[in-house]
Amino acid sequence: MARLKDAYVNEIVPAMQQQFKYTNIMEVPKLEKVVINVGMGDAKDNPKVAQAVSDELAAITGQRPVITKAKKSIAAFKVRTGMPIGAKVTLRGERMYEFVDKLFNIALPRVRDFRGVSSKAFDGRGNYTLGVKEQLIFPEVDYDKIDKVRGMDIVFVTTAKSDEEAKGLLKLLGMPFRED
Repeated sequence: MARLKDAYVNEIVPAMQQQFKYTNIMEVPKLEKVVINVGMGDAKDNPKVAQAVSDELAAITGQRPVITKAKKSIAAFKVRTGMPIGAKVTLRGERMYEFVDKLFNIALPRVRDFRGVSSKAFDGRGNYTLGVKEQLIFPEVDYDKIDKVRGMDIVFVTTAKSDEEAKGLLKLLGMPFRED
């Protein structure tokens, strides 16, 4: 079992029950899934970009990503329907806990001038979105093999009913929130 999942079951659930006065163990919010999305606007000019982004995302997450395609044609961006414009991975279960553990303890501390993540990026329904400016913070990405520095959006989907509950859960999981 993943280290973080073990900590969730044995330490975080009792702490959350005490903090939010839950009577039933099933009321305790949990991390449902983590979605990692990478936009690649330059894929319309160079078809090899989609493959490169896909390989990097697979190395980071341990799962093959899905290439997202444009739903509409937008002339101003020179995009037609069906063109590849991004890649995404949805992680659940063991892989999700391993990725979150690696993100909190290895990748985020490697960010330059890192003082913690904002506590204002909740959506009102208990989900949190984190933007990462470069993929180089992950140890699996080889600096010499990347063609361009790309950012990614990481969305943490929880079963929490409120942002306060979700923040409590993510804080106990180890997310380094900034004091703001």
